Amino acid sequence: MTIRRYCPNDLIQMIDIWNEVVEDGIAFPQEELLNHETGEAFFASQSDCGVAVDDTGAVVGLYILHPNNVGRCGHICNASYAVSSSRRGQHIGEKLVTDCIRSAKELGFRILQFNAVVETNIHARHLYERIGFTQLGVIPNGFRMKDGSFENICPYYIEL
Repeated sequence: MTIRRYCPNDLIQMIDIWNEVVEDGIAFPQEELLNHETGEAFFASQSDCGVAVDDTGAVVGLYILHPNNVGRCGHICNASYAVSSSRRGQHIGEKLVTDCIRSAKELGFRILQFNAVVETNIHARHLYERIGFTQLGVIPNGFRMKDGSFENICPYYIEL
């Protein structure tokens, strides 16, 4: 497993993985699916995008990294992670988060903050806590699930 910067040849697989998470409707706030045009623009607009590539060269996961805010809060970044459902449970997410932290430091960010980790996303929450993220609290009913119900969200951060 290798984590590297994405390249244009990765876009189709990245879009498929991203859209899979969006369609699940239980983790990402986005509701619109990416197509080739919107996906290319979306990934190009990020401060960094990393991909997890297996031994066959297939993209099996990705992250996006970008500022969380501007100006006096521009030193805080935000990230999202997506792993192909067929490859979850193989510690790919941990490698993506670790690489993202390294990249954020290199880009001069001082804090990595997650605004909306769904409370029921236990695997992600345990991973973030194991790496050293701190939960900031709970926002009741902050995330609308695909089925229309609401779940709490838990913001997290780590100083870089």
